[in-house]
Amino acid sequence: MAVRLDEMDRKILAQLQDDASQSLDEIARKVGSSKTPVWNRIRKMKELGVIGRQTVLLDAEALGLEACFFVLIRTSEHEAEWQRRFLGALRARPEVLEAHRLAGDIDYILKVRVKNARAYDQFYQALISEVRIHNVTALLSMEEIKSTTLLPL
Repeated sequence: MAVRLDEMDRKILAQLQDDASQSLDEIARKVGSSKTPVWNRIRKMKELGVIGRQTVLLDAEALGLEACFFVLIRTSEHEAEWQRRFLGALRARPEVLEAHRLAGDIDYILKVRVKNARAYDQFYQALISEVRIHNVTALLSMEEIKSTTLLPL
């Protein structure tokens, strides 16, 4: 269920999305408020679940993770036990940055970040050794055109 936010909440969220390491004083100055009301609004948005955990964004290529694959998975298995094992396998693999269950011909899509094609093959071999998968198609991203964590406010 959507939470009601006013314009000040949205300004604060925009600042946090841009740089969550800013001090409360910086955020308050940029949104035209003072420190205490900004802190109270942030605390309330955390309690409501609007703001989740805070983290830092790392540069995958700088860390040697130069290959990004989108993995399309079709399964002929639709039992709860298979799904439990499959989801457990995905959650245990640090290479899987995102996993989505889809409507349509493809059952799941994964975003996988690895060092190179050989590392992807190791990931693939490990995954299929854990769960039965009907069909897998891996698509190598040649260029990242847009990637953001910023939600439209």
